Parts: sequence; C-alpha cells; structure tokens
Amino acid sequence: MIAKEQIPTVLDHPVYDTEGQKIGDAKSVYLDDATGRPEWVTVKTGLFGTGESFVPIKDASLVHDHLEVPYPKDRVKGAPDVDVDDQGHLDEREERRLYEYYGLSWDDAWHRANQPGEEGWAHGGTTGAAGAAGTAGMAGTTGAAGTIGDRDGAGTAGMTPTGEATGAAGMSGTAGMEGDLGTAPDAMTRSEEQMHVGTEQVETGRVRLRKYVVTEEVQQTVPVRHEEVRVVREPITEANRDEALSGPEITEAEHEVTLHEERPVVETRAVPVERVRLETDEVSEEQTVTGEVRKERIEIETDDTVVGREDERGM
Repeated sequence: MIAKEQIPTVLDHPVYDTEGQKIGDAKSVYLDDATGRPEWVTVKTGLFGTGESFVPIKDASLVHDHLEVPYPKDRVKGAPDVDVDDQGHLDEREERRLYEYYGLSWDDAWHRANQPGEEGWAHGGTTGAAGAAGTAGMAGTTGAAGTIGDRDGAGTAGMTPTGEATGAAGMSGTAGMEGDLGTAPDAMTRSEEQMHVGTEQVETGRVRLRKYVVTEEVQQTVPVRHEEVRVVREPITEANRDEALSGPEITEAEHEVTLHEERPVVETRAVPVERVRLETDEVSEEQTVTGEVRKERIEIETDDTVVGREDERGM
C-alpha cells in the first residue's frame, strides 16, 4: 500500500502493469473520505497522454522510480470513464462503478471505512447509521480541501501538495472533531451484520427413459372349421336303380374320402402405439432460512453504574 508521504513520489512518474509494461504516467491520487488513505491513482494513457484511467492503489507498490499496479495494461486502459466534481471529488456512484469493474467488494470497503480506531477516525471522517462507504477526494499538486461529510457521507480531510493532512471536517449536524490526531472521538459508530439470502441451483437427481422388452401370454378366440364323415343309407328306388345295379352282383370294394380341417396360424407384427417423453415443470415454494448476525450495542456508564442502555432495536 502507498502511504500518504509517498504521494509526491508517485505523481508524474511511470505506472507499470503486472507484466512490466508501461501503462502511462500517474497524474493524481485520490484519498478515501473516511480513512484518508490513498484509494485511487489516475494514469495518463493513450498515444499523447490524452486518456486518463482510474486504478486502485491499495495493492500497488512503489518500485524505484515507478509505480506497479496488479492489473494488466488493457484492463486499466479499458476502465470506465467517471466524472469528478469541481472540487476534485469522486462521488459514491462513480466509485461503485470502478469497484465493480476491478472486481472489488464495496461492502468490505464500507466496513474498513467504518471501523473504530482506523485512520479515518483520526482525520474526522465519519458516516451516519445509513451512510455509505467513504468515497474518494483528490489529493495532489492542487492541495484542494476535501468536502464536508453530511449525514449520509463521510467527511474528507484536506491535503497539501506533500500529502499531509491540514485538518479534517466533522460530520454535519454533530460536534466537530478536532484535527489533532491524539484527540479521542466523542461519538462512536454502531454497526451490525445483515443477512443476505440468495439462491443457487444444485442437482438433486436424474430421471431417464429406458425401453426394454417383456414377453407376455395373450389369448384370443378364432373360429376354425373341420370335416367329419357321415354315413348315408338310401333305399333302392326307380331313380337310383340303374346306378346301384351298374356293378357286379357280388364283389369286394373300397371307397375312401379325404377329410379337411382349419387350424389357427399365429403371426406377430410390430406396430407403434404411443410416444413417451420427459418434461420438467418448475414449482415455486417458500423456505425459511435461519442464520446468525452480530449487532453492536452501546451503553452509557459512569465510574459507578450504567446510566443508560440501548433497547433491543439499537435505538
């Protein structure tokens, strides 16, 4: 991390990326409103130095006569363009864009900026209960004074060209805090954890269609026909006398008749009968999630006894 005393060494010096490529020259350093620490450095990029990109300086290091940042050159040059006000201050919305672009956690920055005993308390930076993380104000050759924090924002310490604090502005509407670093604050910030619940999609099982063959017995009734022999005896009459007496009078003879019948023949054919497929339906339901969060409580006490205590709502 770059200390405030090193800001003059950083300004107008080269800035290199993780692979040793020169990105450009450092133009300005922006301080966090709450902590007073260097937060961003702007780098002149482009063929003639006409572009300017914001780069986080927290993990940067000063090596000999140049600054090295842990980001590749293309990523720095592709940083979003943000607006800075007339007093050289970067507001919360613009700083959030930079945090998101560089993959930094805004919540972590908020907690760092609001922890008692941090550097930002010594410089008078403070936030209200609903305040946001300290945004950045510029420190550099101009030495512009920081803006005064309101109830929802942190105060900014003014900086000289050498990076030294000239005094800090207290929170609007409360007792101002002196610029003396040894003076203890007469107010404290109460923080609490909030539970954020999201959802994730996980695999709970698999359903598959599988086709296999079974053999079963089927009965079906079919009509069949067959022939049976029947003996018919006819008396000799005038009508059949000639036919009956046409053969020899006494002889042996044999007459044969062929009988027929129908038998069932079984044949199978494969025919399609239905289509089967799988579909998924999305069903919504509510589940109750239980977690633990920590909350700070503040009580007022004298040397002998407790004078007052917060209620459970922290009011």
